[in-house]
Amino acid sequence: MTELPRPPSIEQVCKRSLSLPCSPSLLPRLSIALRSDDSSSAEIERLISLDSSLAASTLRLANSAAFGRGGIDTLEGAILRLGAKEIYRLAALVLVSRWESGSTALLRWEPGDFSRHALCVAIAAEVLSEATERLDPQTAYTAGLVCDLGKLALAHSCAEFYPQVREFCSERQCTWEEAERNVLGYNYSDVSERLLRAWKFPELFVGAAQFMMRPNEAPAEIVPMLAHLHAAKYLATSLGPGVTEDGFLVSLPGSFLREWGFTQEMLEEAMPIVLSRAVARLGEKLSTGPVTT
Repeated sequence: MTELPRPPSIEQVCKRSLSLPCSPSLLPRLSIALRSDDSSSAEIERLISLDSSLAASTLRLANSAAFGRGGIDTLEGAILRLGAKEIYRLAALVLVSRWESGSTALLRWEPGDFSRHALCVAIAAEVLSEATERLDPQTAYTAGLVCDLGKLALAHSCAEFYPQVREFCSERQCTWEEAERNVLGYNYSDVSERLLRAWKFPELFVGAAQFMMRPNEAPAEIVPMLAHLHAAKYLATSLGPGVTEDGFLVSLPGSFLREWGFTQEMLEEAMPIVLSRAVARLGEKLSTGPVTT
């Protein structure tokens, strides 16, 4: 009998992911610059210029029908036209969606599915934080977009083991995260935690990944983020864009969400707002095809 290959270690998975040239590591620096009163448009322009894809997308959006009739040919002009909030949303989506481009299809993903779902989670987290006023909306948006990046890292390094994960899930009737841990020795949240730490994301984001599967054990300062993310994931999965097989094999912490006021009625009220913003952001790409901005 042929012996099955052993999965790579979590250190090997993260090392390979960190060597990819298109990581979202610029995002924390841009977030700080955009929110700082001391940052000038020149500093923001410098950061955007570090990434040619982001710079091109910024100019393209500034000249789109949604923001003007063209005539912008410099990053400085694009930044002034778009404003900090729109620049940030654009940057976050560009940096995350581009990292998806190297993943494989062996996890039964269509091109762009990860980015579609991550964007819906991000928008849902933003909408919910606006409603509760218990979390900064931009912080919630960023966390929703990056909290599951470990899934892409596993797709890069562990795709050949996902038939085993799928089989384990089916036989044991367990969650996808439990199956990953049994087959690989770790799951995507473990990888997300390490990557976000390596990319120097704030500890709030690292902690959210660390305690995503066990919110009741999280430190008090992490709990609001976890509540909003779990509610946002529920909304995004209910809406459907980009949801893959693993998205339905999760355990919803219902009592935890209700403690935070995320009742079924509240979530149903938020759903059309989330969908409207997602459609405005992606248009027809919300349903199919690679996500490019």
